[in-house]
Amino acid sequence: MANLSLSKKNRKYDAIVIGSGATGGWAAKELCDHGLKTLVLERGRDVKHIKDYPTASKGPWDFEYRGTVPLHLRGDHKNMSRLREETLHWALKDDEQPYIQEKPFRWFRGYHVGGKSLLWARQTQRWSDFDFEGPARDGFAVDWPIRYQDLAPWYDHVEKFAGIAGNNDNLPELPNSICQPAFQISCIEEYFRDSLKKNYGNKRHLINARCAHLTDPQEIHIQQGRAKCMHQTMCNRGCIFGGYFSSNASTLPWAEKTGNLTLRPHSVVHSIIVKGKNKNKSKAEGVRVIDGLTGEMIEYYAKVIFVNASTLNSNAILLNSKSDRFPNGLGNDNELLGKYISWHNYRGKANAEFEGLKDKKTSGRAPSHGYIPRFRNVFSQETDFLRGYAIGIGGGRGRQFKTDVLGDQLRENLLYPSLGNWHISSWMMGEVVPIESNHVRLSPDQKDKYGIPQLIVSCDWTENDEKMVKDYLEQSQEMFEKAGFTNIRVRDTHSPPGSDIHEVGGVRMGSDPKTSLLNQWNQLHQCGNVFVTDGACMVSTGTQNPTLTFMAITARAANYAVEQLKQRNL
Repeated sequence: MANLSLSKKNRKYDAIVIGSGATGGWAAKELCDHGLKTLVLERGRDVKHIKDYPTASKGPWDFEYRGTVPLHLRGDHKNMSRLREETLHWALKDDEQPYIQEKPFRWFRGYHVGGKSLLWARQTQRWSDFDFEGPARDGFAVDWPIRYQDLAPWYDHVEKFAGIAGNNDNLPELPNSICQPAFQISCIEEYFRDSLKKNYGNKRHLINARCAHLTDPQEIHIQQGRAKCMHQTMCNRGCIFGGYFSSNASTLPWAEKTGNLTLRPHSVVHSIIVKGKNKNKSKAEGVRVIDGLTGEMIEYYAKVIFVNASTLNSNAILLNSKSDRFPNGLGNDNELLGKYISWHNYRGKANAEFEGLKDKKTSGRAPSHGYIPRFRNVFSQETDFLRGYAIGIGGGRGRQFKTDVLGDQLRENLLYPSLGNWHISSWMMGEVVPIESNHVRLSPDQKDKYGIPQLIVSCDWTENDEKMVKDYLEQSQEMFEKAGFTNIRVRDTHSPPGSDIHEVGGVRMGSDPKTSLLNQWNQLHQCGNVFVTDGACMVSTGTQNPTLTFMAITARAANYAVEQLKQRNL
């Protein structure tokens, strides 16, 4: 039963934002900037910028186990395969939110204020109309109700505030961004870039990957209290300089300064409240929250609700928001909610060595790398699979520690290691074409510790994905051979879906309420004061890292919501 110890008046806001990650932070910033009293609900604990980054900037010698998590500290995290001592404070405990894998699926979550904006890889490439028009052109999914020109000013808006390092490469398949100076790529990446130009002309490009780091802070960043990136490459611990964009360093403190933000951690959202049966006037009243510390249910009310809980959780919340009007989940008249889940395909990997460039070595650190934008099926359909893949490129020159000797020679070898060959690696990021059978749904009988139905995840690779991996492996082998690399190794990791943390879909946008859940402004077709602007809203995945697009979509939708509130349309 809901806790009514607080009067309804004290639980009423202009807007409620579910989630405090990259998109939730942007929704909060935009709404608060426009004067809306905004409640941000975060499932996990509070994290204050700088104060709550306990391992930031620590050297490996500062950790008792040099980064390894000993067995006696793993007890609550047995289901996690990537535990590290320096990021253990972000790890999700096994009992927090179990889910049912009908097929193998890795679901990475960030349950704390800031969410995965503290953990993301910070890569920020824009989409082009080749991406927005892909479903209509290639015949998969439904047509996007927006195009690049609709989002371009909001890309500008987000990039100016967040700070993006990179170059403008003038490629039609990868629109230019508002950039600060790029990080330098290594000479092996530069060499490979030149090889691609020599062997493929203007058909394949290696560029500096754009990333959300400050290399030349502007006044707007100084106002946020952020400083230049220090190249520590310890980003996923939390950055005390605010050198990279996160909700904690940027949007949430900005929203707080307006005086319009209320942030409530330990708030597990149960469902969205909708009352009444009138199909023509469906409207959400608020959000039911279970206090993560006390177990009490509390109801909060608002004129507009933004759902930014991350893709799968946004689907789960809407599916669990059942009412007389929506017995199958909020806005789910067409029974498509939770369907057409998609993600990125990272299965392909490649490595090689290069025996040249002996007069150079890797010096310093860069938090970004090289990037080859999608070159398959861009301008025409040229393969036996739909869409394509981008490629990440990284390289360096390692040191060789010869330890097969003893005594003085061993000491000298350790103190003065020799340099080995240059090495280079690549990884694919393929577009997974959404299909209806890849879906999530609620369990009818299994619940988590909060009494919320567990999420069943039923997603698998398709023949299109298999063909794409095969092509990546063949093309990587060919590109490396033409560059003169040696000891080339290409492989399919066969990792399960979800391994890239880029899941999208389930609450997709579209022009037709019969085939989509959201309109061009991210409003639920059937409940116009509920907006979904995280990855759940996406029609397709593209090949670019998606967070920049999520944030631009959110800023656009939030400003539209403000205008609709002013006109009393919500």
